[in-house]
Amino acid sequence: MEDQAILALYLARDEGAITATDRAYGPYCRAIARNILPSHEDAEECVSDAYFAAWRSIPPQRPRRLAAYLGRLTRNLALNRFRSLGAEKRGGGQTALALSELGESVPASADTLRAVEEAALTAAIQSFLTAQPPLRRHIFLRRYWYLAPIRDIARECGRSESQVTSLLHRMRKQLRTHLEKEGITP
Repeated sequence: MEDQAILALYLARDEGAITATDRAYGPYCRAIARNILPSHEDAEECVSDAYFAAWRSIPPQRPRRLAAYLGRLTRNLALNRFRSLGAEKRGGGQTALALSELGESVPASADTLRAVEEAALTAAIQSFLTAQPPLRRHIFLRRYWYLAPIRDIARECGRSESQVTSLLHRMRKQLRTHLEKEGITP
């Protein structure tokens, strides 16, 4: 089913929207949640929560790309659940490891100018990623947006784990330099 047809179901408040969403985007949302959360049950519950959040927010929201919208909802809910569960001790710590790797290059924002700083940071990261070749951008996003384990990224891209690790290390250094040029420091 096309995005517009699924959105029409949401806008009509037809409960079939949830079923259609799960058929079209269930595997995508589950993959995002499983990369972040240590247990299958938590990931499933997070996906259900994302569908409920979509139900509550459409309308008034009318996302242009339903996949991106659902992915963002799922990712944010999974990260919130990860933090609340203290999951670093369980699940191999992939999420904590990926976030800490990126934390060396990206500043933390906890002061009153948070919204403005986050918008500037988002724009700077987007410009950095736009300048990258597609494979490098793909690897970076798989690791730091989808929080995929390095071994999965390496297998998917036909590279060794050490090649992916080295590439990510170089990209984090380049990102840090790019952010510093933009006046954003960690």
